[in-house]
Amino acid sequence: MSEPLTTPGEGFHPHLHDTAGQPASPLRTRLHHVRADALDGDTAQTGGMRRFAAVSGRTVGSEKLWMGQTHVAPSTSSSDHHHGESETAIYIVSGHPEFVFLDDSGPQSEEIRLRTSPGDYIFVPPFVPHREENPDPAEEAVVVIARSTQEAIVVNLPRLYALQAEVAVAPADFPG
Repeated sequence: MSEPLTTPGEGFHPHLHDTAGQPASPLRTRLHHVRADALDGDTAQTGGMRRFAAVSGRTVGSEKLWMGQTHVAPSTSSSDHHHGESETAIYIVSGHPEFVFLDDSGPQSEEIRLRTSPGDYIFVPPFVPHREENPDPAEEAVVVIARSTQEAIVVNLPRLYALQAEVAVAPADFPG
């Protein structure tokens, strides 16, 4: 290993700056450092939670990723919601938040509660209704979230269960 792997000043991937003859956006040609005190609270919100963006299209110019923090206050439950087409990965930083969803894969639907601890991960597939709860009366729960979309998609729902078209049936339609 007498030869250096790269020439000083040479990038590891110099071709990344040449995209079909178009110059790269200034946001896409350097690393970004988002300090903890610079998180953006102007994101989609759900009742009972506070979301803060760190990496998003608006903060750093990301095109396929959103990442940030969510804080759930003690003795709080979020509203029921889903994240649209976005895949969501969650890392538990502190507290013991619980994630509640409806498992309708069996003969009867069943509400499932995932109890977590710091260091645990949760994966939320696209369009799956769920809610976060923090049953601890004293400690805030903090999680780090990464999403496969540029921004934090949040669709608040009136209930946990998947919404289905309701069919109106008049009493005269029933025999007897």
